[in-house]
Amino acid sequence: MPANTRSINELLMDRFAAEHVDSAVQHFGRMVDDFRKGDWEDAAAKGGKFIEAALKCLWVHVGEAVPSGRDFSAGGIMDKLPSKSAFADTIRLTIPRACRFAYEIASNRGARHDATEIDANEMDASVVLSACAWILAEMVRYSQQGLDLAQAKAVVDGLMRKRFPFFEEIGDHIYTDAGDSALDVALLVLARIYPNRMSRAELVASIKRHGHSAGNAAVAVSRVLGYTDDDGNGNLQLRNRGLRKAEELIAKVSV
Repeated sequence: MPANTRSINELLMDRFAAEHVDSAVQHFGRMVDDFRKGDWEDAAAKGGKFIEAALKCLWVHVGEAVPSGRDFSAGGIMDKLPSKSAFADTIRLTIPRACRFAYEIASNRGARHDATEIDANEMDASVVLSACAWILAEMVRYSQQGLDLAQAKAVVDGLMRKRFPFFEEIGDHIYTDAGDSALDVALLVLARIYPNRMSRAELVASIKRHGHSAGNAAVAVSRVLGYTDDDGNGNLQLRNRGLRKAEELIAKVSV
C-alpha cells in the first residue's frame, strides 16, 4: 500500500510496536490540540508524554522490554540507546538526542524561569512541538525505508492539519465547513482563532463571507455573546462553554 494512503500509525507499525505507536500518535495529537488553544503548559506536558512513548518505541525496537511503572526512566533509555551498535545511528543517537533536548524543556515547566522574566511558556511549547514533530517525522522516515525526511515531514504536517480538518485560511479570512447556521459559523471561527480575539465587526464580515445575510450575521453575533468574553471594546474571545459548543459541532461532522 503506498505511503500516502496509509495512516501515520500504520507507517510506524512497520517497524515499531503498535501499543507504543498508538500512544505516541495520540499524545502528539493532543499536544497539537493544546498548542492550538494556547494551553502552553499542557502542550509541553503532552510533548513529554509523546517523548516517553517514542522512547518506548525505540527501546522495544532494539529488543528490550520496557520497564513498568516507576521503574521506567526516559533518561535511562536515552542513556542506554547509544550502546545498541547493531542499529542505525538515528535510533541510537539522533532521535534520542532530540528527545533529550525536548524532554528537558517539557519536564521543567515553570521551574527554570524567574518570576520577573518574560513568560516563556509559549516559546517553550513551540520548541517542544517542533522537536516532537521532527522526532515523529524521523521515525516515519526510518520505518519507511526509501522515504526521505521531506516526505516524512509532509506526513506529520498532514496529521497536524487534520486536527482542524474543517477550516480553511485564505489570507486573513477563515472559512469553516462545519456547522450550518450563522451562529455555528461565529462559534467555529472564534474557536479557530482562540485564544485570540475578534472584533464584532470582523465577526459579522466573516459570517457574511459564508453566505449568510447581514441581518442573520448581526443576530448571530448578538447570540454568540453568551459564549464569549468582551474586552469592553467589542473584541470577543470564546469562553470554555463556547469552546465546548464548537467542539460538539466539529464532532458531529467528524463521525
